[in-house]
Amino acid sequence: MKFRKTGIPIAACLVAASSIAGHAVDDRARVQAIVDAAVRPVMEKNGIPGMAAGVTAGGNTYTFEYGVASKETGKPVTPSTMFELGSISKTFTVTLAALAEVNGQLSLSDKTAKYLPSMRGKPFGDVTLMHLGTHTAGGFPLQIPHDVKTSDQLMTYFENWKPIYKPGTARTYANPSIGVLGVIAARAIGKDFATAMEGEIFPGLGLTSTYIHVPDAKMADYAQGYTRTDKPARMTEAILASEAYGVKSTATDMIRVVRANMNVIKLDAKLQRAIANTHIGYFKDGAMTQDMIWEQYDDPADLQTLLKGNSNDMIRQTPVAQLTPPQKPRTDAWINKTGSTNGFGAYVAFIPEKKLGIAILANKNYPNEDRVRVAYRVFTGLGLK
Repeated sequence: MKFRKTGIPIAACLVAASSIAGHAVDDRARVQAIVDAAVRPVMEKNGIPGMAAGVTAGGNTYTFEYGVASKETGKPVTPSTMFELGSISKTFTVTLAALAEVNGQLSLSDKTAKYLPSMRGKPFGDVTLMHLGTHTAGGFPLQIPHDVKTSDQLMTYFENWKPIYKPGTARTYANPSIGVLGVIAARAIGKDFATAMEGEIFPGLGLTSTYIHVPDAKMADYAQGYTRTDKPARMTEAILASEAYGVKSTATDMIRVVRANMNVIKLDAKLQRAIANTHIGYFKDGAMTQDMIWEQYDDPADLQTLLKGNSNDMIRQTPVAQLTPPQKPRTDAWINKTGSTNGFGAYVAFIPEKKLGIAILANKNYPNEDRVRVAYRVFTGLGLK
């Protein structure tokens, strides 16, 4: 297949697509043409060195690789290339918490003081674990303050925290709250967070190239990231980084995660139940329903609604309406999550009822709106409408 020029150097030409063996060549070619048409203009527009996309449609799964994992070396993106997931990592964190609940090791209705004794009598101690996983704890900044570097300093930070609003009345997208949920969930099962993820959640999902800490033997597959001003960047270790935005993965693994969230692959029954529970809807924020980290929209969802829901405006404090009782997991919904670090941009979206899903990974931080447009164009091409 020939590729037209994209403004990327010849050494960074788009790499031939790959797919899981056994699917018809004409289906693969058709899906590739649709994905190429969506991905290539966005790469060119944003100067993205490399991307990988996993797509599932009609029961088939495909992965496609584009460009280079590193501009410095010219190494192409391959099925083994790992990208930083940014805040898509949070979906694994709530899966761990949901699994701990299924196993009877915690309850999302519990208050944090039950697991963090130093919070007793403090405002943070009255926040429930459900609020931590839905950005409705009462108002946290997006990031932990830079001067908080140790576990003791972190606990002091939460002990001194003053809520801006009553928990459950407004949504403020924040890393501190989801991060401490990861800490609590790991403690509840008696392990540190990274061990719980790499020892239970990732293997349970059947992932083979997904890590909190990339092992030395796999570092050659770890893509070099680039900021929006094209400076090389990879995430650095920080307090709660692992829990909030620290996962690295491949398109192959991430489209499997999408399929697991659509309940189309067989997993351990408890893990599958935990995953389903992360899709319970707790709050309504405009057109968006806030699940445990996952965000969903009524299907069919129009493009403008999705663009607005995934815009930077949604990071700010917005009033929410609590769903009572909580909304059961739905299949007739567009479910998605964006993720970014300084040098990477990612997006996953799926519609369970239509068995459509996509995972888009890039080694450059680029606008969320362009990620949504890629997914929407692919889904439309595959028969969304």
